[in-house]
Amino acid sequence: MRILVVEDEEGLAESLRRGLSADGHIVDVAHDGHRGLDLALAGGPYDVVLLDLMLPGPGGHAICTRMRAHGVTTPVLMLTAKDGEHDEAEGLDAGADDYLTKPFSFVVLAARIRALARRAGAADRGILRAGDLLLDPRGRRCRRGERDIELTARELGVLACLMEQPGRAVAKQDILDEVWDTPHAIDPNIVEVYVSSLRKKIDAPFGRRSILTVHGTGYRMAPDGG
Repeated sequence: MRILVVEDEEGLAESLRRGLSADGHIVDVAHDGHRGLDLALAGGPYDVVLLDLMLPGPGGHAICTRMRAHGVTTPVLMLTAKDGEHDEAEGLDAGADDYLTKPFSFVVLAARIRALARRAGAADRGILRAGDLLLDPRGRRCRRGERDIELTARELGVLACLMEQPGRAVAKQDILDEVWDTPHAIDPNIVEVYVSSLRKKIDAPFGRRSILTVHGTGYRMAPDGG
């Protein structure tokens, strides 16, 4: 894969470059937000972008937001020394697909990268429908009525899990098993963060309520799209 690493800690950036290159990937590195943004918008196509949150110049959230605004759908893995649900939610709202807190294991990082690339490029589901809500996992496209909705790879995976079983309750653990690469190492409550992000995108702007909470279980997709 071709991977862009945007990281201002030069020692860590070089370590990532060496490790990823040893795994057979082509790696470009930027040490500040301005260069990172330029490469993300014009230096691709990249298969995955590793994006530090705190950078000289535009930060990770700003870069990710600009990428999505320009129609760049490359999966983004946010790297940060921060921790907590609010920071992760902010990253997801900016368009990031996954979130990894420093310090992290290179083995875990490599697995996350493979998972993002796999979900972005190897989805084989057909077009899913719930009322006027359409999801094309293969093409990574979502639409409600005539309006396109931009989803991250992880959001797309969670929504596909629900739309494949309309009207049926889907457990949080089942969603983790389907969408996450190492599901048993992750708190199932992380699914709540992604469902909240989805509701802000596919429901709230349209006055809908299509993803319903099933207390004690997980979530259910309204067959008619809410």
